[in-house]
Amino acid sequence: MERSALTENSRLVVISNRVAVPKARGAAGAQGGLAGALNAALKERSGLWFGWSGEEVAEHTGEIETQTTEGVTIATMDLSKRDIDEYYNGYANSTLWPLFHYRLDLVEYERETAKGYERVNERFAEAVAPMIEPDDNIWVHDYHLMPLGERLRSHGIDNRIGFFLHIPWPPTRLYVSLPYHERLVRTLLSYDVVGFQTEEWLESFVHYCETELGAEVDKKTGKIRLDGREAIARAYPIGIDWDHFSALGNTGEARQAAQRLLSSTRRRIAMIGVDRLDYSKGLPERIDGIGRFFDRHPERARDLVFIQIAPPSREDVESYQEIREQLEQKCGEINGARSEVDIVPIRYVNRGYSHAELFGFFRAAKIGLVTPLRDGMNLVAKEYIAAQDPEDPGVLILSQFAGAAIQLCDAVMVNPHSPDDIAHAIQVALDMPLDERKRRYEKMVKTVRDDNLQAWTANFLRDLAAT
Repeated sequence: MERSALTENSRLVVISNRVAVPKARGAAGAQGGLAGALNAALKERSGLWFGWSGEEVAEHTGEIETQTTEGVTIATMDLSKRDIDEYYNGYANSTLWPLFHYRLDLVEYERETAKGYERVNERFAEAVAPMIEPDDNIWVHDYHLMPLGERLRSHGIDNRIGFFLHIPWPPTRLYVSLPYHERLVRTLLSYDVVGFQTEEWLESFVHYCETELGAEVDKKTGKIRLDGREAIARAYPIGIDWDHFSALGNTGEARQAAQRLLSSTRRRIAMIGVDRLDYSKGLPERIDGIGRFFDRHPERARDLVFIQIAPPSREDVESYQEIREQLEQKCGEINGARSEVDIVPIRYVNRGYSHAELFGFFRAAKIGLVTPLRDGMNLVAKEYIAAQDPEDPGVLILSQFAGAAIQLCDAVMVNPHSPDDIAHAIQVALDMPLDERKRRYEKMVKTVRDDNLQAWTANFLRDLAAT
């Protein structure tokens, strides 16, 4: 089947594990982030967004629920408990997630969960294929759905199909520890465009294709040829929705959140971290670094308070339960040793907040601590910069292993595995003069403003259209 020419009117079909509708698990409040940008692109093209509803049913029925809002059709299906256990909690989050974040010690290799992953990807393909029209452009998102392009091809879908990986791609020597690793990469080469967050993750993928598959690679254009097919692999660093996030600073909700934080800290300097409760975020290591800082400067417990916001995630996975226990224990030990009747050096909050509230917290905090052990990008770092007062900006302390470190090179960089490095960075941030804070901020804010979410969407879809 010959592909139809792409026009501005070609419909966009987005397929992801979760869909930003009120029913979907974890989707509430997401419209200002990736969901907002995708929704904008879908509105322009009267698009379709398909994915898992977030709901669990006794048996998979294949039934699809649809709703249309402002020209965008949202289509979702439920998954059975077995599907969720094997595809989502199992292979996606207990095998691929730790492996792609360089945590071989946490990877679980189970044949049944791998089968479940393939089965659910086939179910996605079976469900969405009849809804796809000949000139649609299809954009598949993230590690949950890597084989989906190949499954759609098997259903006769010859449309342009793009894939974007939001997490890192591991080096070849790590990746080959995955059983049937070749199979997964071959499925990715069924897409027309394969996108990565950074050049580092892209280079790791291309290296695997060259050395393990013997693919023909043109590194200038990103073209990868194998078995008669050609795909393009490129880096597309994701950004924040600058206009939407900046506008939140003018809301009463953001101003109240900033005032709450400032009044509660009683003139102490606030340092903040906001992360999902996940071992990739380096939270225990971060607390160790803060503990080391207070060990060296016990008097600073009276003028510095660290606020860690860590909403729970994937609570059905054992390693996530362990990280929560570990974090609570470490925070408790430091607070037990350093607290006074009127002072607690660390506030650990195990819940989420709206984007507007986070803007207010970021504005009020003079130090942002973003220290993942490994991260595809990390948009919290960019949001922290976007929320700063240009006349009195705070200091961003950033892990050298976050994808954002390549763009935000004027942050105070740290090795998140080193408590000494984190402790030293906190001291540097506390002592940094205003002119240096401004200089660093001005360079970083330009990147955050210009390389935004809309530019990322446009760049990817432009390349997809050109295939």
